[in-house]
Amino acid sequence: MANIVIEGWRFLPHSYSIVNQFQCLELLKRPSVHIFHEDVPFANKNWQFINGMFDEKAEIALQNISKPYFIQPIDAVLRITSPYNLEASSALRTCVFGTAEVGGVTSNMLSSNISLREAHSGSDSVIVTPSNWSRLGFIHSGADPSRVVVVPHGVDPNIYKPLSDEERSELRSALGWEGFIFLNIGAMTANKGIGFLLKAFASVIDKYPEAKLVLKGLDSLYPSKELFIKNVEFLKDFDMEKILHRLIYIGETMPFSKVAQLYQAADAYVSPYWAEGFNLPVLEAIACGLPVICTKGGATDDFTTPNFALYITSKLQKVKLDEYNTGSVLVPELEHLIELMTTVIEHQNFIAQARTNGPKFVATKFTWQLVIDQLLDVLVPSV
Repeated sequence: MANIVIEGWRFLPHSYSIVNQFQCLELLKRPSVHIFHEDVPFANKNWQFINGMFDEKAEIALQNISKPYFIQPIDAVLRITSPYNLEASSALRTCVFGTAEVGGVTSNMLSSNISLREAHSGSDSVIVTPSNWSRLGFIHSGADPSRVVVVPHGVDPNIYKPLSDEERSELRSALGWEGFIFLNIGAMTANKGIGFLLKAFASVIDKYPEAKLVLKGLDSLYPSKELFIKNVEFLKDFDMEKILHRLIYIGETMPFSKVAQLYQAADAYVSPYWAEGFNLPVLEAIACGLPVICTKGGATDDFTTPNFALYITSKLQKVKLDEYNTGSVLVPELEHLIELMTTVIEHQNFIAQARTNGPKFVATKFTWQLVIDQLLDVLVPSV
């Protein structure tokens, strides 16, 4: 049996914590490994523990993971926190999870506050990142390519799944949703492309005034509502007036089962992002049977196909991250986003196709069970 120590966050709606907890729950099922968990201080002192995101059984299982004690040997340490600590551990293998959303990594993203090139060359740690876009970002900033591996994220198909037509109709009635519902879930930060989405939506409703846009923020961690309001205020007055009563903003932290209901009740998921390390909500939407509209060329290329996805044309734009580092973002084309949002409303056959094709695709490639198989190959190749 392999001993694995995980250093990370729990009971927090941050993406790193969410991924960590789902991975832990799957690892607990594996008889070949014994996991221990060391809670690491949150990156922001204002963040607070939040319980109730999982069901009671899963919450208890997470709470009951032992802290590491004297173990000989420790086969692997997995760090899934920020800033990134690439220093060697006492384990046979040290792995560090990270994302390079903007196509590069700066020294302030590392606990050592030195360049990535220097930090990675000075240790034998393996960087685990969830997409090829993110992998290229680490390599661009000086990481050793032979020690940067891609292990994607996954979904729990018991939570993220499509509903029957009858169940979906009942859910929409309970939520009070009518018309065509576009959905976007995230922190509302600049990299998510929310300003673009609002502009596009203002144009779409000229032709389809019954459409609505639901935005799910994360007020417990980020100023999501304030960022959302700023994006609305940046619109021209007549566009703002058009969309205000067609927007639904949800800011509270919800159990994953309730978040899944948003996907299950919506008609399409839209993500005109500029920079993402993975973009887990897109995968969750696919698992729930939604057609997705997302930026072409980025992280989501790894886990989408034309069978359920429409791709926004984008242009690669170089950006300066700091005095020493550059990166890249994708700039989606606004007019093409408008066209695709209109297209998905008009093509019910594509929506029906996505309800079948998306969940099937996820079930064969992107469940946490399958993802953990890949992760274990990195952490403890001999198991």
